[in-house]
Amino acid sequence: MSNKTDSNIYTIIFAIIMVFIVGALLAFTASSLAPKISENQRIEKQQNILYAMGINNNDESSAIFVSTEQAPEDFSKYIKEQIVITVDADGKILKTQTGDEYVAENNKEPYLIDIKKQKSNAAAGEPRQLPLFIGEKDGKTYYVAPIYGKGLWDAIWGFISMDKDMVVQGAYFDHKGETPGLGANIKERFFMDDFYGEHLLTEAGVFKGIDVAKGNADPKNEDKTDNQVDAIAGATITGNGVTAMIKSDLKLYKPYFDNLKNN
Repeated sequence: MSNKTDSNIYTIIFAIIMVFIVGALLAFTASSLAPKISENQRIEKQQNILYAMGINNNDESSAIFVSTEQAPEDFSKYIKEQIVITVDADGKILKTQTGDEYVAENNKEPYLIDIKKQKSNAAAGEPRQLPLFIGEKDGKTYYVAPIYGKGLWDAIWGFISMDKDMVVQGAYFDHKGETPGLGANIKERFFMDDFYGEHLLTEAGVFKGIDVAKGNADPKNEDKTDNQVDAIAGATITGNGVTAMIKSDLKLYKPYFDNLKNN
């Protein structure tokens, strides 16, 4: 007589039970790790924002964040205000509200706003939220904005620190899957440091952004009013992605800075 465990019905029932058990274990693990994942995301964004402000542990050549233990303390020390600027699909400011600290589940924690989703909202004709972090260091005010775009293979993003005249005071870039030694170099200091002092506006006050330019006539990056930085060799598409996200995302902040200077 054949063993009951050899039947197809037994196999199906066993498979169903295992699916439920494994699914329950995965759901429990995800639920248990969710607070830790959220905390890590919060600290990482704080490190990125601080880096763009020049608050880091850089050595002579490497980009080094403040530690994960130090980041929350430094963030509270240097970031004086967090705001969310809401614009319509045409970039017109609808409202500005103070961001409530550490309320990520209600999407009121500005550095956890999904920038990719906000860009999709704008493409669909819906309002878009623009986080802005206002910091102070050595008596100087910094305005730090997140940017998001597309590289050669996948997403690229960053934070740009500006003064009230939209002159860059620091930059941090990162990527999901750019080519090592080529596009991945957008997160290296030799590239990021070039943005310091670059003007986002023309002399006439028109927003122009910054081009990551091949054949830039200023390879030492001494001219900070040409709206250009030198491109990374062999990384044209990634560089174009950096150019595009700077122009598309930071342009939306210009009305805020215009109001700032007029008040």
